[in-house]
Amino acid sequence: MSPTNEDQDTVSSRPFWTGTISIGLVNIPVKLVTMVRTQSVSFRLLHKKDNHPIHYVRMCEHDNEVVPWEDVVKGYEVGKDEYVIFEKDELEALKPESDRKIRLDKFVYSLSVDPAYYQKSYILLPDENKEPYSLLLAAFRESGRAGVGRITLRTKEYPALVREYRHALVLTTLHYPGEIVDTGRIEELREMPEPQGREIELATRIIDDLAGEFDINEFHDGYRERVEEAVETKLKGETVLIEKPKAEETKELLEALEETLEKMKAEQAGT
Repeated sequence: MSPTNEDQDTVSSRPFWTGTISIGLVNIPVKLVTMVRTQSVSFRLLHKKDNHPIHYVRMCEHDNEVVPWEDVVKGYEVGKDEYVIFEKDELEALKPESDRKIRLDKFVYSLSVDPAYYQKSYILLPDENKEPYSLLLAAFRESGRAGVGRITLRTKEYPALVREYRHALVLTTLHYPGEIVDTGRIEELREMPEPQGREIELATRIIDDLAGEFDINEFHDGYRERVEEAVETKLKGETVLIEKPKAEETKELLEALEETLEKMKAEQAGT
């Protein structure tokens, strides 16, 4: 079922990467736009004396002078205070094929990729010609598979997963295996205690009672909302009331499980 005008407003985004998806001899022109727009709380650092913003500058560690952009070069550190300097054209020449081409050489089921490897997702849009884009989109939808390849963004090459998502092609950059912490090597997770039978029974019953379908719309950013309310309060010249959270009573695990189950039963009986 295709989305309608009533379902969503038209959104336009400026691409920050353009290139092609390559499958054998087939090349599909695409452009990459941002998919995630973080709505986190943002604070500026101010000078306490006069409430003016504090700016960061490019300061040379040697002579303590501000360095203009035209005098900035890139260096690769090979030792203490020892660098190999690269010019811009040298770095451009070193960029791999994936800087402008996403070569898909394998097709997998999306669920076969552990979400721990997911890094960041972007929307792929057709560039110039929509027909090959539409064909790949339909092929992914029919096969239920996703393409695996590589893409270079800024100064790093990433493994990438290209898949169909809500009538669009989405590219998700992936972490390399060495970037994911091996949980088996964490000392605190070794020699875990064996849970008692009663504890497992109660924990399983709580999980079963709270089972349901995932709905992201059930979540909202409570911290951002409270900050915005506090800003409005301060703008009115009123005082923000500070309420410290009450300390929770520490209980034995079995006791806490039993009381949790009883509380859930009482809440369900009252609804």
